[in-house]
Amino acid sequence: MKSIVWLRNDLRLTDHQPLKAAAETGEVLPVYCFDPRHFSKTRYGFPKTDSLRAQFLIESVEDLRNRIRENGGELIVRCGKPEEILQGIVLETGAGQLLYHGEVTQEEKDVEARVEESLEIPFKRYWDNTMYHRDDLPFSLFSIPDVFTQFRKKTENQSLVREPVNVPAKFKTPDEVEPGKIPAIQDLGLEPAEPDGRAVLQFKGGESAAWERLNHYFFEADKLRDYKFTRNGLLGADYSSKFSPWLAHGCISARSIHAEVEKYETDVHENVSTYWMKFELIWRDYFRFSAVKYGSQIFKLGGIQEKVLDKEKDHDIFERWASGTTGIPFVDANMRELNATGYMSNRGRQNAASFLAQNLNFDWRRGAAWFESKLIDYDVCSNWGNWAYNATVGHDPRNRYFNIINQAQKYDKKGEYVRLWIPELKNLPSEFVHQPWKMTPDQQKLYETEIGRDYPEPMIDLEKSYEEIKARD
Repeated sequence: MKSIVWLRNDLRLTDHQPLKAAAETGEVLPVYCFDPRHFSKTRYGFPKTDSLRAQFLIESVEDLRNRIRENGGELIVRCGKPEEILQGIVLETGAGQLLYHGEVTQEEKDVEARVEESLEIPFKRYWDNTMYHRDDLPFSLFSIPDVFTQFRKKTENQSLVREPVNVPAKFKTPDEVEPGKIPAIQDLGLEPAEPDGRAVLQFKGGESAAWERLNHYFFEADKLRDYKFTRNGLLGADYSSKFSPWLAHGCISARSIHAEVEKYETDVHENVSTYWMKFELIWRDYFRFSAVKYGSQIFKLGGIQEKVLDKEKDHDIFERWASGTTGIPFVDANMRELNATGYMSNRGRQNAASFLAQNLNFDWRRGAAWFESKLIDYDVCSNWGNWAYNATVGHDPRNRYFNIINQAQKYDKKGEYVRLWIPELKNLPSEFVHQPWKMTPDQQKLYETEIGRDYPEPMIDLEKSYEEIKARD
């Protein structure tokens, strides 16, 4: 039998059940579609997928094609809507079944429905995008606890992580099918982005790069040993694992990472940091399972708590946040890093999201959409789940917010991160680098940095905004 394997956020060979099942039943037709809907404009006017994420995707598809060719097959690449492309391939090849990994959020599920409606062959969905399989949870997806700790403890105690599956060493793709050209960034309507030398890591898409990164972080540099204590860093390649871009595109699976953590614990060392790597993967699972439970509610202004909110929507306010010109250095540095590299630390994401949603009292969904556009590690469930969490409409019912200055002074004590991304403040001592507006005119002259000319005045009074946040509770 000829089987089509429809690829989306699962650009790998290792731990890929649809590919394995297809190879065991006959010829395999792996297909990836560059869906034009992914490269259109959002309702806010900016690209749904911007250049840096698109480039990482292209590299991931290129690497997958090379790996499939090494295994005797071919990756079929097309530009177009999957419901149209896959129908054509069925007619061309006489394929007898469609296999794919099911997604959980509305846009993706809508495309799945269109694909299934367009085909007259059997199809089968698989679930491989979490560490814990949905069938192995100690509760149904529609009754998972609304508190993460309750979910984590019960799942850890009562569920096991399955072993990754291996793809057969060889599989065959019918010769009569044209492989198709992988588009360049310009073919997607985007302009190439120049690499920024300040980036924490020069990320490269693909399964090969994912495994290189894992082997470096776990076994060559032995950084997993200290992960829990360094993961909130801001500068350098190895303060955290940085697996997220490859996880988001499915270049490596959460199960594969879990298996390698277990190997590390057996062969090298087991401590709180090795557990913490698994802990973070459980958080990733939780957001995906929550998306199943709550559906489109996770994209609503009031979130899963269905709060009735009145939020700021002024375009100029958003532009200052998005461009890194708020006048709050720690926020601006993180936003500039995101825009230049497609990446931002977890600590930065929490503070940037909290500032927009809480201090500016802005419609958080526009911030989530900006992250979707810019982040090379955009994952729909984790991104929107984390934003809702910081907007206090997600899984944490408390009136949560971050004290931006305290966070800056704790995680960027010397101001090195801020000075890297905001060269206008390079001359400032640690005393003022996070609060430059506190300088007197004489001090501004001394440090050759005039606030309001060289760097913006803060767009809000932070302390006053904290009082307003507390008053909303």
